[in-house]
Amino acid sequence: MAQQRTVPDSRQLAPTAERQLYKITEAAVILGLSRSVLYEQMRMTRPDGRPRLRSVKQGRTRLIPAAAIREYVALLEHEAEVADDRAA
Repeated sequence: MAQQRTVPDSRQLAPTAERQLYKITEAAVILGLSRSVLYEQMRMTRPDGRPRLRSVKQGRTRLIPAAAIREYVALLEHEAEVADDRAA
């Protein structure tokens, strides 16, 4: 009889281990946006040609790095500051 191997759930890992990759639905919840908006932001590019929201693929799964989520939030904050400066 073959032994079954179990993969530990991410909640069972050390509490200090920060997740590095998120599924689209998870990133959408974190950012408070819809899946459609996330896909749109991944397709859109900044003036320098980089995507507004970076993603990676693992097999057929599209994932968002934790660093990309932080960069996207910083980009939105920067755009808001620029818009405020123009309005003033």
